[in-house]
Amino acid sequence: MRTTQFVVEGGCRLAGTIRPSGNKNAALPILAACLLTDQKVTLDNVPRIADIEILVELMRSVGAEVEWTAQNALAVQAREVRAASLDAALCARIRASILLAGPLLARCGEVWLPPPGGDVIGRRRVDTHLLALAQLGATVAFDGAYHLAAAALRGADVFLDEPSVTGTENALMAATAARGTTTLRNAASEPHVQDLAHFLRALGASIEGIGTNTLTVHGGEPLHGAGHAIGPDHIEVGSFIGLAAVTGSTLRIAGAGVEHLRATRLGFDRLGIACSIEGNDLLVSATQSRTIQSDVGGHIPKLEDQPWPGFPADLMSIAIVVATQCSGLILMHEKMFESRLFFVDKLIGMGARIVLCDPHRALVAGPSELRGATVESPDIRAGMAMLLAAMCAVGTSTINNVGQIDRGYERIDERLNALGARIRRVTEGRA
Repeated sequence: MRTTQFVVEGGCRLAGTIRPSGNKNAALPILAACLLTDQKVTLDNVPRIADIEILVELMRSVGAEVEWTAQNALAVQAREVRAASLDAALCARIRASILLAGPLLARCGEVWLPPPGGDVIGRRRVDTHLLALAQLGATVAFDGAYHLAAAALRGADVFLDEPSVTGTENALMAATAARGTTTLRNAASEPHVQDLAHFLRALGASIEGIGTNTLTVHGGEPLHGAGHAIGPDHIEVGSFIGLAAVTGSTLRIAGAGVEHLRATRLGFDRLGIACSIEGNDLLVSATQSRTIQSDVGGHIPKLEDQPWPGFPADLMSIAIVVATQCSGLILMHEKMFESRLFFVDKLIGMGARIVLCDPHRALVAGPSELRGATVESPDIRAGMAMLLAAMCAVGTSTINNVGQIDRGYERIDERLNALGARIRRVTEGRA
C-alpha cells in the first residue's frame, strides 16, 4: 500500500505571486455535461487533480473519448454513450460521480449509479437530485445502486427541497435535454453553478436567471460542441488568503476572480485580515491587525457559513486555523455538515485553544502558538487547513493521508515551495 505524507517545516515566510487553479467544483459538472452532446468539446484551465482523473475514468467507461491535450486542457467527444452500471469502486472515491446521473439519463434513457463517495464530513443526501429528476420524468429505484430511467424527459416547474449545488447542477443538465420549459426554484447560485450554466449556453442551451436562485431552461434542442475555460477556484483563493495571514506573508493572488470574493473578504475582515484589489488580482499584505472584530457593544462575534452568496462552507476549516492566530474570541458556526469540525482536535493537539461546543460550533480563542505534530488529513478542506497550521507551527509537522489534499489542490506542495515554503512529499510503501 502506497502512502503519501507532507513533511512541513513551520515558520517560513512566503512571498511572490500565485495563480489559483481552475475551480474544481466547476470543472467536475462541466466535464460531466460534455456527455450531453456528441460533438467535440475542449476545456481549458482544468485542475489536474485526483477527483478529475477519476471522473475522466468513469466517463471513458461509458464510451466517451477523453484526452488530456495539455497539462490543464481536455478534449472530450461523446459520440456514443452507453447506459452502464458505473464502477462502484470508482464512484465510492468521489462525490462527483453523481453528476453523471443527469447527462447519462438524457443521452441513454437510463443509468445505474452506485452510491457516491467523497469527503466524510457528515451525511450528504442525494434526495434533492432524485426528486428533481423524477419531476422531469424519471423513475427512480434503489437496490444497492440507484436505477434511473426515462423514456423522455419533459420540462417542469421544479422546487428543490434544498439549494443543493450538485442537485441544482444535475437538474440543470437534465433540463437542457427535457422537452419544453423547466423552472428550477430554490436553486444554488455558487460561482461553479454559474460557470456550468455559461458552459451549457456555449453548447447552445437556452438558460435564463444565471446567478439567481431561479433558473429557467428552454430545453430539448440539440447541443453542439464548444470551447470553454474553467473559472478560478474561489475556495483556493480563500485558502491562499489564509496562508498569507497565518505565515505573516505578502502574497499576490493573480486572476483571483474578485467578483466572487465579497463574502470571503468580509469573513476574513472579521478576523482582522484585510485584502486589497488591483484589477483582477487580490493582494494580501504581511501587515495585518490579526485582531478579531467584536460585534457592536463588545459582544463575541460569530462567523458562519451560508448558501451563496454567503461565506462558503468549504472555507470554514481554513478560517478556524486563521482564527487561532488572531487576537480575540470568535464563535465559528458550520451549519451544513455535522462532521466537518471534528478535525479541530488535531489543532488542539498542536496547541490551539478551541472549545468544540457541538458538531456545528467551535469557540476559538487566539492567538495560540502552534507546535509541530504528526496529524491526518481527514478531508480535502480540513487537509488544507492542517497544512496551514503546519506552515505557521513551531517545528516540523508530518501530515498523513495527503491524497485527500491532492483531490482538491493541484501540486500544492510545488506551488507553495516556489513561494518559499518548505514542504517535502514523502511516499512510502509499494503500489
